[in-house]
Amino acid sequence: MSSILLIRRLRRTRQPSTPTLAGSKVLLCVMPIVQIAIGAVYLHDCPRQHYIPIYLIVLGVFSLVLALLSCLPCAQDPNDGTSSPLSYVFTAWNSLVSLFLLCWFITGSVWIYSIYQPNYDEAITEVDPYCNRRLYLFAFWTTTVAYILLALSLVVGCFVLMCGKSNSDDDDVVVPGP
Repeated sequence: MSSILLIRRLRRTRQPSTPTLAGSKVLLCVMPIVQIAIGAVYLHDCPRQHYIPIYLIVLGVFSLVLALLSCLPCAQDPNDGTSSPLSYVFTAWNSLVSLFLLCWFITGSVWIYSIYQPNYDEAITEVDPYCNRRLYLFAFWTTTVAYILLALSLVVGCFVLMCGKSNSDDDDVVVPGP
């Protein structure tokens, strides 16, 4: 019962304005564009783990596609409560791309963290192949920040669920009358 009240309360929240939504979409598209650019510029500059620039390019392209597809009219729920067949196709595609991005992110994490602190010096490659410093550190920190944001969202989500549950328990209390 308390989860139903929480869901109703979340649905009643006021939607952000259109300029706010557009601004957030633009900001969300900046990082994928930078990932594509850095991966493309340094495509052959990491012999130590040549998949890192490819990882950045693919992650950027699919993140950008996912962000842009969410702007399509079929992505929004109609006001009358009905849903079209195109909406189901969009939801399936969105789920598949999200699943692919999750798997790709985990794979990229393995590639990045497995060579932590690579040789950055291109001149000293007899002992250990190098990886461009800018490429590696960009991939390392964007991945690390994604993990930090994921952890923070999980903590905040648990906190909201706990607070929502305690507030909804208060709603169920019946005070006897005189």
